[in-house]
Amino acid sequence: MKKIEAIVRASKFEDVKDSLSKNEINFFSFFEIKGYGHETGKQVNYRGGVYDIGYIGRIKLEIIVSEPFVETAIQAIAQAARTGEKGDGIISIYDLANVINIRTGLTGTEAINK
Repeated sequence: MKKIEAIVRASKFEDVKDSLSKNEINFFSFFEIKGYGHETGKQVNYRGGVYDIGYIGRIKLEIIVSEPFVETAIQAIAQAARTGEKGDGIISIYDLANVINIRTGLTGTEAINK
């Protein structure tokens, strides 16, 4: 089992969600986050004041998948999130020792498939 974390543009989140769904990956957590990276933020003038919008809004997805779905999930995210511009995001993959479904008590792959 793997845990996939992906940070994508907020504007591409619906595309990523739809792409995952088309590939039968329908369960994940997501969070609105802010970050700072290679894509520089901007300053804007609003009503006479200068505001730093240097932190860039993103969506972070956390997905737990069994081995057969790892490459499918990575490809679905990468293709749907890609614009070709700086700041498209990043995907990280982690090994999981175990997963336990609290409701059923099932562990491992069975825990995420039931």
